[in-house]
Amino acid sequence: MFAVLSIYQLNLFYYEEIGLTGTEIRMVLAQNIKSFREHRQWSQARLAEYADISVPFLSEIERGNKWPYPDTLAKIANALNVEIYEFFKAEKSPNGKERDFTARVVKEIFVAQKAVADKISKEYLG
Repeated sequence: MFAVLSIYQLNLFYYEEIGLTGTEIRMVLAQNIKSFREHRQWSQARLAEYADISVPFLSEIERGNKWPYPDTLAKIANALNVEIYEFFKAEKSPNGKERDFTARVVKEIFVAQKAVADKISKEYLG
């Protein structure tokens, strides 16, 4: 529940502060993951194997249809040897606004979501 609420709040924050929707953020993420993968001349199967995720799930992420959890983004980033925030950078945002602010805020949100997930895990799973 907390993670869903955080993503919802994230979308509202972007919309209010810099006019980006969750869909636009997902598309930047999708394009960047695909770009990093193609730069390494890797297939989706190879990246999926290195990141320990399924090929169909990676395909959905790269098409902007799925919004991965922070742990999944960390696996993909580690496989590609990049920092997570690099997935949210773009030369030009979908609506033409600068992205540095976006990357910083997204990085902070993922750190906060991980803390919430860790707390829930500790309280309920021991």
